[in-house]
Amino acid sequence: MSSTQPAVVNYAPDPGCVELRDVPVPEIGPEDVLLDVAAVGVCGSDLHQWTAEHSWPVQYPVTLGHEFAGVVRQVGGQVSAFAPGDRVCSETAAVINEGSPLSRIGRYNLDPERKGFGYGVDGAMTQQVRVPARCLHRVPAGLGLQQAALTEPCCVAFSAVAANVDILPGDRVLVLGPGPIGLLCGALARLRGAQVAVAGLARDAQRLQLATSLGCQALTSDQCADWAFQRDGLGCDGVVDAAGISATLRTAMELVRPAGWISKVGWGREPLEFSLDPLVQKNVRLQGSFSHTWATWERVLCLLDSGALPVLDIVGGTWPLDQWQAAFETMHSGSIAKSLLLVSDAE
Repeated sequence: MSSTQPAVVNYAPDPGCVELRDVPVPEIGPEDVLLDVAAVGVCGSDLHQWTAEHSWPVQYPVTLGHEFAGVVRQVGGQVSAFAPGDRVCSETAAVINEGSPLSRIGRYNLDPERKGFGYGVDGAMTQQVRVPARCLHRVPAGLGLQQAALTEPCCVAFSAVAANVDILPGDRVLVLGPGPIGLLCGALARLRGAQVAVAGLARDAQRLQLATSLGCQALTSDQCADWAFQRDGLGCDGVVDAAGISATLRTAMELVRPAGWISKVGWGREPLEFSLDPLVQKNVRLQGSFSHTWATWERVLCLLDSGALPVLDIVGGTWPLDQWQAAFETMHSGSIAKSLLLVSDAE
């Protein structure tokens, strides 16, 4: 086994500071596994670190990639639940304080000491990655590893529209932002019985076509108000802010009905330059939604395995690891919703 491997490394906090480097193959501890990466999704957060538009601390240099699946190569001495050859995918909470009050009640995703793959510790845009065994989930026999690699964004969406808010059949839900998370939020809200519209800009035409294929109505920004107030003039029951900019929260407050909810899953680093008083006046619940837990992963894997959540529909192209830049640039252009890096042909 070679002692080094190629990896997509974010090495500094300036725009464009990502390159393919040779890095050491990681050594595992007693509670870890060494995973042969099969596929890894490109997330909007990877792009934000590449363009230096992120708003979270990064431990430079760091290998990118937190959406991944693969095959167990080696297990630590205290790992009994997994064995070499197992097909698995991984949660993102690479480092947690297992004794913290939040971790002890199963909310380790909110542990203040949490560090994730791709920014806090080395991620999976490489050939082999070290993963704590507690992060792993078995991939169902009928589910491909390319699909399983995208469990993580599906879990983010599940948290935003299923775990953190209540949707009843017939509710009208508007999703702001047709990126991967927005599209998946739309698909999952549809599974809950909602009437769903996904809104974007004129340049998002390709992504809005995907929204239509997932059973949602596609809207441009100037059509949102008509759709939101169509039923009774009071606004829609819920708004998912998945746009990744701060300004869309204002739109969400304008379009949600009194006593409705806003689920904010998109990050926005810009300061707000508007009043939050409409939240008070309308008695609206503003719900932040971050990450996911073990139970969410198990549910989402069932949805993927059943075919109810066709996640590969949002993938616009696949690239080998050494063509990471083309994958990043194509996704960043908006011409596709999701890029996927294929590291090995394991299935």
